[in-house]
Amino acid sequence: MSRPVPSRSLLRPADVIDHVTHITPEFLADRGLHGLLLDLDNTLVPYGSYDPAGVAQTLAWVRDLKLAGVGLYLLSNATGQRAAFWLDKLDFQGVGLAGKPNPRAFRKALRALKLPPAQVGMVGDQLFTDVLGGNLSGMHTILVRPLVTNALPHTRVARRLERAVLKRYGHDWHH
Repeated sequence: MSRPVPSRSLLRPADVIDHVTHITPEFLADRGLHGLLLDLDNTLVPYGSYDPAGVAQTLAWVRDLKLAGVGLYLLSNATGQRAAFWLDKLDFQGVGLAGKPNPRAFRKALRALKLPPAQVGMVGDQLFTDVLGGNLSGMHTILVRPLVTNALPHTRVARRLERAVLKRYGHDWHH
């Protein structure tokens, strides 16, 4: 089944914010969103972290959104074991090794939330996985500033390319 391709660039996020906790029920209502697909590393928790105490603010934010009736689903390229560790703490559904930006993973997540793409935001820190996959799937994309600088070589290269693309759209994060 084919979906209409948005007129904007597939790498252009609909929103760019500093931290996930800036996404409030009001923010979501203003955009007609009832659910969020959430990336894990550098979006919800620092890359490589297994410290729930270090993300208490984010865990409280998740709890508040759930209480407000927002559907949440973790869509992560992290290992299944890492995703499972955090899903236990976050207390909502999701998957690791999602294969983003492949739209198949996004469709599975949308089915789990029982929401159409136009009512779901994809929140993540990477243009080439989170934003591209969300835009290909017809979702509202929200790019967040990465929580920490990731030392993986392929991520460093991707970050340089992302900065160039973001600068073109008027965003310049020196990070």
